[in-house]
Amino acid sequence: MPHGIFGLNGLRSLARRKPEVRLDTSPAAFKQEFLRKIDIFRDLNHEEIEQIDRQTRMTTVRKGQVIYHQEDRAEGLFLLKRGRVRLSRLSSSGKKLELAVLGPGTFFGELAMLGVSMRNASAEAVDDSLLCVMSEADVERLVLSKPQVGLRMIEILGRRLAAAEARLEDFAYRSASSRIATALLRMSNDGAIEGVSHQDLADAVGAYRETVTKILDEFEAAGLVALGRRRLEVLDAEALQRRCAS
Repeated sequence: MPHGIFGLNGLRSLARRKPEVRLDTSPAAFKQEFLRKIDIFRDLNHEEIEQIDRQTRMTTVRKGQVIYHQEDRAEGLFLLKRGRVRLSRLSSSGKKLELAVLGPGTFFGELAMLGVSMRNASAEAVDDSLLCVMSEADVERLVLSKPQVGLRMIEILGRRLAAAEARLEDFAYRSASSRIATALLRMSNDGAIEGVSHQDLADAVGAYRETVTKILDEFEAAGLVALGRRRLEVLDAEALQRRCAS
């Protein structure tokens, strides 16, 4: 399997590059404004944000592009400015399970000092996405000098863990039909349902594609959804909500 764009030594090489000399300050101002909006940096002052600006590099990742595979050995922190990123895990049997879909303003990646490893999951761009990349060495120096950044990270990771545990409970105790109805409503409410395939939905709910297709056909026959090629539309949210408890 090919490595993601930040696998192995890719991130280290990226982080070592010297910042580009800018004649126009507007790109730097744009980047610093983004960094200020990242929750884990909200306690930092202007000079500290400027330091992070010098330690990071912005890059664009196209829709469907793998940022890293779960077996990659890259190290670093990814800050999501624009777009969405899906974190997923592949089981030994080859079944893909979606762990989370992250939106703008958050982070993901390898943080060995906090016990977080990207080698346990893959990251893929759901949309065209804009990332800031920070090496693990720079992250470690930042956390040691500004412990509140580490505390913010732990807080966010704790919420993700709680959400993951809730998903596992759903997989154990709720039917596939109920999980699919819940996922459709969530995606529709988030404006993220456009372009979702049956396989995407299967990964999101921990089911086989064939099972998802069968249940979606049942939902369509009942007038709950409309199906098309790479198209899903919720027609009756109230009835679909009742299916969530089935």
